[in-house]
Amino acid sequence: MDKREDVLILAIESSCDETAAAVVRNGREVLSNIISSQIALHTVYGGVVPEIASRRHIEKINQVIEEALEKAGKTLEDITAIAVTYGPGLVGALLVGVSAAKAICFATGKPLIGVHHIEGHISANFIENKDLEPPFVCLVVSGGHTHLVVVKDYGTYGILGCTRDDAAGEAFDKVARAIGLGYPGGPKIDKLSKEGNPDAISFPRAKIDGASYDFSFSGLKSAVLNYLNSCEMKGISVNNADVAASFQKAVIDVLVEHALHAVKEYGFQKFAIAGGVASNSSLRAAFETECAKRKIDFYYPSPVLCTDNAAMIGAAGYYEYQKGTRSGYDLNAVPNLKLGER
Repeated sequence: MDKREDVLILAIESSCDETAAAVVRNGREVLSNIISSQIALHTVYGGVVPEIASRRHIEKINQVIEEALEKAGKTLEDITAIAVTYGPGLVGALLVGVSAAKAICFATGKPLIGVHHIEGHISANFIENKDLEPPFVCLVVSGGHTHLVVVKDYGTYGILGCTRDDAAGEAFDKVARAIGLGYPGGPKIDKLSKEGNPDAISFPRAKIDGASYDFSFSGLKSAVLNYLNSCEMKGISVNNADVAASFQKAVIDVLVEHALHAVKEYGFQKFAIAGGVASNSSLRAAFETECAKRKIDFYYPSPVLCTDNAAMIGAAGYYEYQKGTRSGYDLNAVPNLKLGER
């Protein structure tokens, strides 16, 4: 294809509890980004129920795709290729998006491009930061993932570190539930922390011997639960804002230390964050401060592009399309899909 001709990607994302579709032009211009959230549906259960999520995706997927095309002012005939998240994620949820994408490609003859969900999160940075080009280091922090990644080139990644147990977002959700904030935990802890003292309680910062870039948050989560139980047994009143602020600071300290150590050690001047937890205001502020001190260029997406969305899948899909990536009709959901080599 002539590279001067616009490449329009219709992107589909359904890996967890957002049904999303978007139209993205040339990888960096979002013509539409439609998200149907299921948060209200799952809040009553305190977290995402996979079966319910899958059923809601089936109900919403066609409607969301049609709305994305309509808002972009495009038809399927205008679309160059269809990009879809095929992993990692909830297998039933992924299958809905993959099936819809394959059906559209079969009916129209358009190319199909399977996209890695984490690659999508990383690529969200390309949408608003027009000057950002690889290579750079990216920290992906979400409900299911905590990855420290070297973005060597578009679609080429090296994994420096990942979580050994709970992801950062998962720890936020569990601690939020423990102090009665409910689901989703991340935004609620972020908000409550502003009222608390981050130095009120000393919670642990885990380090893993021989793996300086790996993360572990289960011990921190357990320390918070032990603190709450100890206070209850001793009849000591708990200041939930102090607990939230102290827990959040413990998470942020580890994320900042690991990430900026990697940036320095590998000699990069560019650093980005991505994923749902990347919308945390205190995390952004900490990275802005520390990157400014070290004269490192810091990039991050807007909050709407941090949480699951299809625009990021469209951005990743564009670069995969330009590389020549094409998926067959045997494309399947891969719930534990790996991103790159360590």
